[in-house]
Amino acid sequence: MAYEREGVEQINVEELKNILKDESDATIVIDVREPSEYTEGHIPGVPLLPMREVPELIDEIDKEKNYILVCRSGNRSQHTALYFKDHGIQHVKNFAGGMLAWDSEVETGMEKLVQDAKDLYRK
Repeated sequence: MAYEREGVEQINVEELKNILKDESDATIVIDVREPSEYTEGHIPGVPLLPMREVPELIDEIDKEKNYILVCRSGNRSQHTALYFKDHGIQHVKNFAGGMLAWDSEVETGMEKLVQDAKDLYRK
């Protein structure tokens, strides 16, 4: 069940799974961990935009879209969600518990690295 922390809605693993399953849901899920963590195991289809690179792209990120941020435990993604909000992106949620809470299939290797904000909007 969703709850709020520091003004950011927190979602659990079941809520994230439902969003990922719903093809009509246009929410963009972003992994904000480091490349080495991502290649060890990430949610299939979820692109990587390391937290440290977000400031370079923040002004190009579509402020009208919905986002869910993922990291290892939910802390880095929470900080990144606050950064999104500070930059006018209000529709952002945090995956509480992060990859430590993820109990489904994972993909290994570098699947989708975001190098340009437009990469977030390509299927």
